[in-house]
Amino acid sequence: MSIDTRSQAVTTDDGGRMEAHLALPERGRGPGLLLLQEIFGVNDYIRGRARTLAELGYVVLAPDLYWRIEPGVEIPHTEEGLRRAFGYLQRLNESRAVADAGAALTLLRGLPETAGAAGVIGFCMGGRLGYHVTARFQPAAAVLYYGSGIADALDLASQIRCPVLFHFGDDDPYLPMEEVERIRAAFAGRDEVEIQIQPGAGHAFDNYLAPMFHHPRAAAAAWELTVDFLRRRLPA
Repeated sequence: MSIDTRSQAVTTDDGGRMEAHLALPERGRGPGLLLLQEIFGVNDYIRGRARTLAELGYVVLAPDLYWRIEPGVEIPHTEEGLRRAFGYLQRLNESRAVADAGAALTLLRGLPETAGAAGVIGFCMGGRLGYHVTARFQPAAAVLYYGSGIADALDLASQIRCPVLFHFGDDDPYLPMEEVERIRAAFAGRDEVEIQIQPGAGHAFDNYLAPMFHHPRAAAAAWELTVDFLRRRLPA
């Protein structure tokens, strides 16, 4: 399948220039998906997920949310890389990152290839940031993978009005099940919000390039649910 990829500049709300990875589906148009990175940056895993989503018919934009610290950060999935990644996470101004992601979503909606329709999908750090982006910028749909810290921002739940799919693992040391249950309670009775829990899976279980995290069975099951959700809620 022919997937066109290129760099796309995003102008932020304070006039900055943030680069993003853009992947276009074979037919050249489709609904947009804002893809928010893990703590490792916009690396081979994120670009790989962008390609997979483009193959499903989506126009995918993955902004470099570390650009204010250092542009173009790509951290390997190793123990040393994990330590480096936590260093970048600690230096990240998350409120600015949410605003920058919102600027990317606005640009994505404005592309002629998307005809104004765009959702959000985020992994790890991107899952948490995606939650805030969803509350603030109202995408068409959101898929949020293991976003630790969401349970501390449940006052935003009432501001989220689009369909949302949350993914968690029940053996996640960064996101205990007690937090998942608080999220479930906050969204109770809302049919447009789905919460899926993968047994035996830890954090970042979808990341097939990170052997310390990847859980193949959980990743496959969750991805099948993600594809089904997107086909129902943001069809390509």
